[in-house]
Amino acid sequence: MASSALVWLRRDLRCDDHAALYHALRRYPRVYCAFIFDTDILDELPSREDRRVEFIHASLLELHQGLQQLAARSGAPGGGLIVRHGPALECIVQLAQELGVQEVLANRDYEPQAIARDQRVAQALHALGIAFSDYKDQVLLDRDEVLTQQGRPYSVFTPYKRAWLQRLDDFQLKPYPVDRYAHRLAPPPADERLPTLSDLGFGATNLRELPLPSGMSGAQRLLQDFVPRMAAYQEARDYPGRKGVSYLSVHLRFGTVSIRQLAALAALAARQAAEGCVGAQTWLSELAWRDFYFMILWHYPQVVTQSFKPEYDRVQWDEAPELWQAWCEARTGYPLVDAAMRQLLQTGYMHNRLRMVVASFLTKDLGIDWRRGERFFAQHLNDYDLAANNGGWQWAASTGCDAQPYFRIFNPITQSQRFDPDGTFIRRYLPELVGLPDAHIHFPAAMKPVELAACGLRLGVDYPLPVVDHARARQRTLMRFSLLPESEIS
Repeated sequence: MASSALVWLRRDLRCDDHAALYHALRRYPRVYCAFIFDTDILDELPSREDRRVEFIHASLLELHQGLQQLAARSGAPGGGLIVRHGPALECIVQLAQELGVQEVLANRDYEPQAIARDQRVAQALHALGIAFSDYKDQVLLDRDEVLTQQGRPYSVFTPYKRAWLQRLDDFQLKPYPVDRYAHRLAPPPADERLPTLSDLGFGATNLRELPLPSGMSGAQRLLQDFVPRMAAYQEARDYPGRKGVSYLSVHLRFGTVSIRQLAALAALAARQAAEGCVGAQTWLSELAWRDFYFMILWHYPQVVTQSFKPEYDRVQWDEAPELWQAWCEARTGYPLVDAAMRQLLQTGYMHNRLRMVVASFLTKDLGIDWRRGERFFAQHLNDYDLAANNGGWQWAASTGCDAQPYFRIFNPITQSQRFDPDGTFIRRYLPELVGLPDAHIHFPAAMKPVELAACGLRLGVDYPLPVVDHARARQRTLMRFSLLPESEIS
């Protein structure tokens, strides 16, 4: 047995049920754990105040303590986290040399840039006689584990989900028993200290003012809060004014919670009480969507910049700089859209139903390329994940993996009336509309002047006039897509 190994943590900031950590501890008597604040990623961020960096930093502080406590419970003096700041390739190779390890282990990433990075790291390590291996951890089933009978990847979700559920057995949900080998955790170098946010060149954000607990403990608190609500998930999840979702997306993004733990809870609930079955099954389906988009990204990396359905790259999108700015700044004149965008700008979070609404509005009402919206979300979402974000935007734009035709166009007014009927969500983020009656809060532009005056609202001053007419915009979208040959849009 070789003497030591290094576990490179990335999107897996926990010390329980951890694939790479388990395999390292099982095979090596001394195991170090490290995280790299990769400047190749950080330097591309538009702001030095980024909630995601602060979330990661806080989660790492807890992870460092968690590793120490895990080792201490096993009677070992080791544990703890090594943190470096710089280009990942240089840092991880240098650290592996410094520690004299025989292997670097990591959990698998599926994004094209990350795959290329890992290939370069593996080559550099191999040149030094150091092995590199990766493991499935952030998804339940990956790459080629779910294929059609013809051995090809699925391109439509529903048949994929059926096959996915058939493959999702108890073995796939079984946690990795890290604590069994925790006595093999090695301590960081004696002079090791975790950098502060300012050491990294970043400042504090409003993260602590938001209901967004970080780290492993934060994930478990959110999970325990959600479990009693899971039975109602199927019905409650679509209403942004209600506490209907789990709020665990950012924890899944950074791996402060195990996907296996979540799926096992959902599967157990689906098998138990009949009243909880539908809600649990629906939540499990959301986890299947997540795996589906990771699978799509791995098999079709071109979707990062191109439409999944290549024919839709011929769609002629509008530049429309004024409309683009109105969407970005929550000034469209459609309250549900504007409230959703303010939620994103103020908190870094947006309810999933609203992500579909605002994406449809940008692409189908404003006629603006889905790629621009995808990049905007990439800058602002705390839980930004390339696979899911790309898949969601292409779904909304009708360029992606969807059996529905392009003429599915969300009406922002009827969506508001259906999913925020009393305007609870709208009033939370658009206080200028708080005095409007429920019947008119979904579209103030339809109010008569005397009604507006009675509410003290001046359209075009206190709240913007609609930037487009939805009915006319819908017709433009139908025309935009119908210009493609019929054989290409069937």
